[in-house]
Amino acid sequence: MRKRVIQRRLYPLAAVVGLFVACQGSPDDQAGSLQMLVSEPVGIMGTQTRLAVVLPTAEVDRGKEILGAAEAELRRIEALMSTWIDETEISRFNAAVAEEAVPLSADSLEVLNAARQLFDLTEGAFDVTCRPLIERWRLAGEEDHVPTEEELAQARQESEWPQIELSEQGARKTLDTTCVDLSGIAKGFAIDRALSILRRSEAAGGLVEVGGDLRVFGTGPKGNDWSVGIRSPVENRAWGEMRLSDGAVCTSGDYARFIEIDGQRYSEIIDPRTGHPAERASSVTVVAEDAMTADAWATALSVLGPEGLSLLPADEGIEALVVTGDGKGGYRVEASEGFSTYLVSSEFEPGLERQAPQP
Repeated sequence: MRKRVIQRRLYPLAAVVGLFVACQGSPDDQAGSLQMLVSEPVGIMGTQTRLAVVLPTAEVDRGKEILGAAEAELRRIEALMSTWIDETEISRFNAAVAEEAVPLSADSLEVLNAARQLFDLTEGAFDVTCRPLIERWRLAGEEDHVPTEEELAQARQESEWPQIELSEQGARKTLDTTCVDLSGIAKGFAIDRALSILRRSEAAGGLVEVGGDLRVFGTGPKGNDWSVGIRSPVENRAWGEMRLSDGAVCTSGDYARFIEIDGQRYSEIIDPRTGHPAERASSVTVVAEDAMTADAWATALSVLGPEGLSLLPADEGIEALVVTGDGKGGYRVEASEGFSTYLVSSEFEPGLERQAPQP
């Protein structure tokens, strides 16, 4: 297992890991000729979005056009794959009857095929076909009643990968109830596509961030690598800093997405293998070459917990940090061996175990 361990005991709060990016100011190269433009479009995937592009000062006039094209690409992917919009391709597939051939775009098929491969790589922990389970728990939150094992078993049987056939033209299902939810992978794919717009513009650098998940390339906001902070488990501040010149960072955690039933919080991330909310990790941060990969593995490791670090594909540049709480106010951090290579400063040191002084 490729992991290292850090243990600390702090205040009686669950451990959380979040991301923020320093995108303020105008970076200058040695000749003082670079400038960064930032856009924060609203209404994309129901969350906050930030786009940034670094250009020579003489080319700043085309910066708005570049950022606009990247924004349009995010909206285009959302219009293909969102399950919150009835007219999307994925919504039409979910609403289709058994044996109906549903045409899908190359983009939707690429994401579905990647999701199928990740289902195998994660030993079933990442499963986009478990949407009925997700809906069952959302309904449970509204009803304030934990689902029975029979209800969960029924929901699991309603939709599984063997019921879906993918082709070069689209998809077909064998049961009316079969459906998919791409929320754990489509956002990363959209980030990748939007970033490709920035990269093709021949900009010196760029960033696409959607809901805290991000991908960057080239020159950052201070004229060097991009700085990414890892939020403290107990305070709204950074407890570590990462540097990236080309790559993606995605997070997943029960602190941001949860259902409350009878006063108890349950993660909205469902373990497809058991039908119950994931509880093996409080939060996960994944670094990868592309955002789609980082997005999916962040969800998978939220289900698998630290043991899932051993499943990370070797030699593919995927590194992860997994935080678990001990139920007593403390937390434990385990990381893949290469994660520390991205850190430039931190309050934890991968490879060590620590315990804060007792009060």
